[in-house]
This record gives sequence, C-alpha cells and structure tokens, in this order.
Amino acid sequence: MLDELDGDLLGRFAKGDPDAFEELFRRFQTEVHHWILQIVRDTSMAEDALVEAFWRAYRGRARFDPSRSFGGWMRRIATNVAHDHLKAARARAGWSTADDRTPAPSGPDRELGEVVALAFRRLSPKLQVVATLAPIEERPYAEIADALDLSVGTIKSRVFRATRALRKELARLGIQP
Repeated sequence: MLDELDGDLLGRFAKGDPDAFEELFRRFQTEVHHWILQIVRDTSMAEDALVEAFWRAYRGRARFDPSRSFGGWMRRIATNVAHDHLKAARARAGWSTADDRTPAPSGPDRELGEVVALAFRRLSPKLQVVATLAPIEERPYAEIADALDLSVGTIKSRVFRATRALRKELARLGIQP
C-alpha cells in the first residue's frame, strides 16, 4: 500500500477533516479492496467489507497516529473486517465440520476443486485468513502478522494448524493429498 503520504494529510484526517478522509479513500480504495478480496474470495463480500473498513477507519480516526503508516493501519482494519465477514458468512450458511457428509469426487478435476473449496470453507475464519494470505497469496509472514496485529510465531502456528486441518478434512472427504 502507498505509505508515502504527507503528514499534513494524515494529521487532518486524524482531526476529522472530511476532505482528508476522501483523499485517503481515493488513494487506498483499490489496494484495500484487493487486500480484502484476497481474504474473502468473494467480490460482493469484498465490496461490502471495503465500505465497512473505511467506515471503521473514519470512526476510529482519533486513535490513528499520523506519524505511523496509514497503509499498515488500514490493512489491520481491513483484515479485521474481512475476518468478521467470513465469520458472519459461516454462521449464515450453517457450515459444520462434524456432521456434513460430502461424497468423494468421482468425476473430473472440477469436482475435486469443489471439494477442496468446501474443506477450505470449513476452516475457522482465523485459519482461513492466514491460509489465504500465506500459502495461497504468498504474503510474507511479517506482513500478515502486522495486518492481524499478531506475532510472526502465531502466524506460523496458524498456518501449520490450517494446513493440518485441511489435510484432515480432505481425508475425511475421501481425498488423499
């Protein structure tokens, strides 16, 4: 994300200047949308999360330190919003990891992809986030740790747990990695 912003713009934003907020929104909306889309993997959900992320940023502007990175701060907010949207989608869909019985694919690779996607959706939202950003999007652990406000060790642990859970779920669905 762009972090080369003048301190005046960031200071005005922190003080509640709507023009400064609008300028930051114009500069960052594409990057924030892309970041969220990498996590949620759904365009409609990403658009909703984008609006909510900037709304949260605006509401929390007084807590923003203009001497710090606006991009890092926005990544953290966007990640939290994306995580919340994943949890809400999971609850609405009523996904279950214990009782669903999906038969193993018997046809082409398309069916295999659907089973893998199903197994991925059954991960907890916090594991989905790291599994998307680390092994799929190949983001550095340090960047993910900064966005989630966690240590690099915690990110590594969650990636390990996500990988193990995916293997277990795929085996349950009849797919051997």
